[in-house]
Amino acid sequence: MNKVWFITGCSTGFGRYLAKEALEQGYKVVVTARKPADVQDIVAAYPDTSIALALDVTDAAQIKTAVAAAIEKFGQIDVLVNNAGIGYFGAIEESEEAEVRRMFEINVFGLAKMTQEVLPHMRARKSGHILNISSIGGLRSFPGVGFYNATKYAVDGFSEALSKEVAPLGIKVTIIAPSGFRTDWAGRSAKDSATVIADYATTAGKNKGDIRGYSGNQPGDPVRAAKAMVMITETAHPPLRLLLGAAALKGARAKVEELKHDIETWADTSEGADFPKA
Repeated sequence: MNKVWFITGCSTGFGRYLAKEALEQGYKVVVTARKPADVQDIVAAYPDTSIALALDVTDAAQIKTAVAAAIEKFGQIDVLVNNAGIGYFGAIEESEEAEVRRMFEINVFGLAKMTQEVLPHMRARKSGHILNISSIGGLRSFPGVGFYNATKYAVDGFSEALSKEVAPLGIKVTIIAPSGFRTDWAGRSAKDSATVIADYATTAGKNKGDIRGYSGNQPGDPVRAAKAMVMITETAHPPLRLLLGAAALKGARAKVEELKHDIETWADTSEGADFPKA
């Protein structure tokens, strides 16, 4: 029970619930947020086993400083949770480049830089577990969140490759793929595009309205999700991808069927693209 967790984005959402759960179960936790004051209530309840650090994952210098402070305080990092992330609503055509780039900086490049900074410490100890918070939207796409989907597909691809690189080094990687949970993701944590095109009202517009409309009433329980995430770090053989929520499971199964249909329907065409066999 001496594992040290390092969690990004703990001011709200999964990061906050997960920090509390890990601390309650007796782990040491590095609780990070852009404004440490936002997580002082968490560390105040566990002064001996937690530390609050300022961290903006788009700031490489701050990442380096936070990781060094965590090592100095606890001596190691056993579980890295790349949770910090934002959402963005808008049809592809409606979306603004500056907002999309900002989302990629946080959701993809920030996650990658955090991973690169922690990996040397895990490699030195030949152990560790990295949890990358993705989404069912990293496996299956939806209208109105296409660029958000793109960031999560990037996280999934990055994580799968990483898992193959670090497995021989004793390091595990798990992609966390939730569906709708009662966090703030569909509330103030996600921006809307300023441009609205009427032709997308029944696709992107409708889905955006549906997601916004059920914010606070999603079926997913973040407390149960946090318990599931802690549990997989305690197993000898954790999954590469952990789906959280019935909707995530349903969506993943539908994606598998769609893939199977296209693969098998067009198998002859796929094989026919090769040079003829001698």
